[in-house]
Amino acid sequence: MKILLTSDTYLPSVNGVVTSIRILYRELKKRGNDVKILTLSPSGEEYVNEDIYYLKSFDLRLYPGVRGSLSFKSRFLQELISWEPDVIHSHTEFITMHYANKISKLLKIPHFHTYHTMYEDYVGYVIKETVISKKAAGLASKLVVRHVDKIIAPTIKVENALKSYGVKQPISVIPTGIDLQRFDLKLTRNEIKTLREELGIKEDEQVLLYLGRIGKEKNIQEIIENFSLNNEGKKLLIVGGGPYLDNLKKQVQNCSLEKKVIFTGMIPPEQVVKYYKISDVFLTASVSETQGLTYLEALASGIPVICRKDDSNEELIKNNFNGFRYDNREDYLDALDNVLKENKKFKQNAVKSIFNYSKDIYAERVNRLYYSSVKQTEMYFARVIS
Repeated sequence: MKILLTSDTYLPSVNGVVTSIRILYRELKKRGNDVKILTLSPSGEEYVNEDIYYLKSFDLRLYPGVRGSLSFKSRFLQELISWEPDVIHSHTEFITMHYANKISKLLKIPHFHTYHTMYEDYVGYVIKETVISKKAAGLASKLVVRHVDKIIAPTIKVENALKSYGVKQPISVIPTGIDLQRFDLKLTRNEIKTLREELGIKEDEQVLLYLGRIGKEKNIQEIIENFSLNNEGKKLLIVGGGPYLDNLKKQVQNCSLEKKVIFTGMIPPEQVVKYYKISDVFLTASVSETQGLTYLEALASGIPVICRKDDSNEELIKNNFNGFRYDNREDYLDALDNVLKENKKFKQNAVKSIFNYSKDIYAERVNRLYYSSVKQTEMYFARVIS
């Protein structure tokens, strides 16, 4: 089967959407499919890198990393149309989704779309002095998916949100999977000691980790506030980069936590697992996740998770088993004490809880959905012709 994946962002960018597409691309190829990706060029220049088609683009200056394109007549689009994919699967709701709609309509092929971003959780963001309201986010989401045949939702939270917007298309809930073996890395004591020393973490200090994109919507400021209340014998490790990094550094200075909070900045993807492995607990206060791949990565690395209670993590994080979900500061403090006191038990349970989130299960479910839809389309046109 020929499958075209589309997204406004892809490598070398690193985020949840990119990770999901990268895993799906590799796993679909393993199953014998011919897969290509259409995305926007991070440099602005148009080029091809093996199966990845990067369209000419420009910085929209709306939000860091958001790009636009006017490549309606790009030879790459014509090449992909001539390639005649059987299925098209979009992963973002803007420029390349528009191209996906056109290709799907032209070739009369099924168009799938994974809804990765909960735009209603970005209420209060100001883009060129225009505030995004929940009502507007819901209406916009309904409009952008109106040409899609089927929608994939990573969690029930996303499915329920889409239905509340009035979306009528069939929705399949398929959680994104990860490479579990990648996070089964065994570090030697010396490797752990060396990395901790490089970061300025003492041997007897416990490590609280946040790893991911540094954006306002991630609510990392709450993690720092909570950490200021209970940091004796602990270090807070914040791994990643993003537009809100300077704000967090100022917050740390205002709280006089410069010696207790460590910012690493961006790190290579292949090094991520090492930062999980030297940590005792993974913290997140975000309620803007559709699924939260870093939750999966932490658990797969054997690290329990303490997170803000949200529909996106209800099925994954089980209180007093692989972590805790909290509502308020008091619940957070109790959860942290429990996890650190019985850290070995929580770490063992973390690994046990992640089996059903493998990349293999994820890709197989998506692959079956493709085949089912293509078969239905072929049967439909066969009836029309006859």
